[in-house]
Amino acid sequence: MRVLLIDIGNTRIKWAYLSGGRMERSRAALHASWSLSTYARRLLRQHAPPERIWVSSVAGPAVSAALAGVARRAGIAATFVSVPRRGGGVRVGYAEPWRLGVDRFVGAVGARALFPGLPLCVVGVGTAMTVDLIGADGRHRGGVIIPAPTLMVDTLFTRTHGIRRRARGGGAHGDARLFARSTRAAVVQGARYAAAALVDRAVEEARALLGRTPLVVLTGGGAAAVRPLLQSRWVGVPDLVLQGLAVLAHGEAPQRR
Repeated sequence: MRVLLIDIGNTRIKWAYLSGGRMERSRAALHASWSLSTYARRLLRQHAPPERIWVSSVAGPAVSAALAGVARRAGIAATFVSVPRRGGGVRVGYAEPWRLGVDRFVGAVGARALFPGLPLCVVGVGTAMTVDLIGADGRHRGGVIIPAPTLMVDTLFTRTHGIRRRARGGGAHGDARLFARSTRAAVVQGARYAAAALVDRAVEEARALLGRTPLVVLTGGGAAAVRPLLQSRWVGVPDLVLQGLAVLAHGEAPQRR
């Protein structure tokens, strides 16, 4: 069966085709300006039509309705994942599972399939940054949500007059040190280091809770800003949610083409 996997975040959409248990190269784009025809053209018309579509979406009902309409017009069955109590090898730790973001659940499913038998800190860096702890037995032990570095920076630049004024034209973004020499670099580096410090603290807390050190699994468009600053052991999986969708669609982790 040929399946189209779609991960819709707050600002970006990722998609990939799964055929014969193998995932093709994933693609990504900003979706804010997409119309119904854009969804159809970008996702369907450039490829042989899929037999099914599996979707993880946190972008709101309007986007989901648009995508559902495209699938319906094409005569393709579409499954929009909702968060169960248990599924894909993960048992959700929230008292009310539906309150866990579907991208966090599907990402946890993907991480557990890729790294079975290991405790994991699944870190997604998008508009927000999420950290979810998954025990070696697949039990979701809870999570943390903070603004991702980009949102931290944007908030300081838009909500504070003094910092915004001093940061205007105030030096390069590429300063790699914590103690920066311009206001702009200080804001950027402060946000990145704060995010990395939270991940390292989460690993320490997880070690105390589980008695084992978890592996950090990093995903999301903003992960590149955080990973060089981590002291914990990490692996990067850019298409982690798509990996999780593949597991839910077919019951096993896909091979890559």
